[in-house]
Amino acid sequence: MAEKEFTALGPTILVHVELPQAKNQEDLEELHRLAESAGAEICDAIVCRRDGIDPRTYIGSGKVQEVAAAVQAHEAEVVVFNSPLTPAQERNLEKEIGVRVMDRIALILVIFAMRARTYEGKLQVELAQLHYEQARLVRGWTHLERQKGGFGLRGGPGETQIELDRRALRERIAAIKEDLEVVARRREQNRAQRKKNAIPVVSFVGYTNAGKSTLFNRLTRSEVYAADQLFATLDPTLRNMVLPTIGKVVFADTVGFIRHLPHELVAAFRATLEETVQSDLLLHIIDIADPRIEENMEAVQAVLAQIKADQVPSLLVFNKSDLNAEVAAGIVRDESGKPLRVNVSAKTGAGLDDLLKAVAELLTLDQCEFTVCLQPQDGKLRSLLYETKAIEGSSYDEQGHEHLQIKLKPSDAARLNKLTAGRLGACVEGFTGKGLPWEQEEDFGFEDVE
Repeated sequence: MAEKEFTALGPTILVHVELPQAKNQEDLEELHRLAESAGAEICDAIVCRRDGIDPRTYIGSGKVQEVAAAVQAHEAEVVVFNSPLTPAQERNLEKEIGVRVMDRIALILVIFAMRARTYEGKLQVELAQLHYEQARLVRGWTHLERQKGGFGLRGGPGETQIELDRRALRERIAAIKEDLEVVARRREQNRAQRKKNAIPVVSFVGYTNAGKSTLFNRLTRSEVYAADQLFATLDPTLRNMVLPTIGKVVFADTVGFIRHLPHELVAAFRATLEETVQSDLLLHIIDIADPRIEENMEAVQAVLAQIKADQVPSLLVFNKSDLNAEVAAGIVRDESGKPLRVNVSAKTGAGLDDLLKAVAELLTLDQCEFTVCLQPQDGKLRSLLYETKAIEGSSYDEQGHEHLQIKLKPSDAARLNKLTAGRLGACVEGFTGKGLPWEQEEDFGFEDVE
């Protein structure tokens, strides 16, 4: 099956359906922004209030005539519904309206196809497209029931055209999944290497258009594409940073979330979203100037729970503080002194130093302190401790043994103990916590990567 090429939508009519029994319905304003991000020229928006869904056309015959009249009046080329449509509903609507009909999922796929730049991103978008089109193959053919003869017999039994296309589609999906598995393994190797080197990962998450990429560029001096549009950034970007008290840290910019992010997209972008799940800290970027701030935060939390990243430690980052005179840039702490949120402005740079300070505090929050006494044969252990920047101080006794004051996360201590075949535990002189720091961490399943 040939890869579909997506271009700007052109003149577009929006259709928004309100149902009394539906909770957390899609937002019409968000549909406007999605359509604009896809290059649509919005001609009109039709709101339809119904007691129930019409199984044939979703909106009923009377409303279909109204939409068709609007299409003719504005010479529109596309009609976009702010609800998921069945393949049959799409076909019936296209037949009666006479132009292309799309639902919300198809619109998001168009945007993703336009934004994808990397090899992995394009594969993920194509996979989502193919899954979406599996039940819609009939739209592209007018001769689907014609059979191709088998065994050299003219007009004999054989596969219908739709069966051939479905088989080709399944084969293409299988091939893409194999390619994505290769990419996923490569990502996992990189993550394992970072764990081996004790490099923490900080991921930027948040509602789309909250300013994640602008903030990411400001902190890392990168040039990730940033614009005032939904899903301006699709492909994940990783950059190294060096924090004074931490050392090397990896910052990861990820795709923005929206309300009711379709399951098809979550499944297709599994490899990308795993970067978020495997992070040491999430920076939840929030547009403080958005009037729907609470709804956006709830939407992000829902997606994080969907990808099982809701248990990762997080820090709220209220961006665009320059647009709100009542919000002062800086760290807001809880009663224990732990950073709760940071107010910043990615545009002006206000509060960015406080943000880095809060990140360093949270990354070292669960670290434990102890002392080790190294023997002359402990060169490998000494090297690993210096590589992980775990050494707070050092001294020598009269016998020439080196005493190191160590500050490490329990998981990192467990990993180093395993890498040195238990030598770290044998060298411990004292520990301020309960038991050795890795006693509860031995079964974390770390993989050694050469």
